[in-house]
Amino acid sequence: MPGPLPVEIDLLVEGGDWAPEAELEVMVHEAVAAAMAETGAIAEEGTELSVVFSDDAHIQQLNAQWRGKDKPTNVLSFPAFSPKRGAPLPPLLGDIVIAFETVIREAALEGKEVRHHITHLLIHGLLHLLGYDHETGEEAEEMEAVERRALARLAIPDPYA
Repeated sequence: MPGPLPVEIDLLVEGGDWAPEAELEVMVHEAVAAAMAETGAIAEEGTELSVVFSDDAHIQQLNAQWRGKDKPTNVLSFPAFSPKRGAPLPPLLGDIVIAFETVIREAALEGKEVRHHITHLLIHGLLHLLGYDHETGEEAEEMEAVERRALARLAIPDPYA
C-alpha cells in the first residue's frame, strides 16, 4: 500500500460480491490520496472517513430515506459536518456508500474497468464530503475537472470522455 494518508479510513463490506477487502483498501487509499492531492485539502491527524461497500437494496433504502428517491444509485455521500472548501477538515469527514450491482452494471454499459469505475465513484463521493457539488453546470464542470485530474494521477482514463 502507498504511504500513509492524513485520513484514517474505516472500511466496511456489508453487501455485494466485492473484491477481497485488501484490494478495496488499496483502491480507497489511492482514491483518497489522489483527491486530497488535487484539492489541497488539509486533514488533521486522526481525521476519519467511513467507506461502506454495499448493495443495491441497502443503497436504495438510504436513497429513499435521505434523498426521497426510491431507487438504487451508484454512490451516496453523507457529510458528518457541513463541508467548507479550503477550511481544515473536521475530525470526521462522513460516509461514502457504494452499491455493488449498480457499479457493475454501469461499468459494463460504459465499457469501463470495474476498478476504474469504483475509484472514480470513491473520488466523486469524497469530493462531496470536501464541499464540491454538481447542482449547477458551473459546479459540475469544476467538480468533474478535479475528478479528471485525480484519476489522471492514477492513470485512469477520463470517465467523461
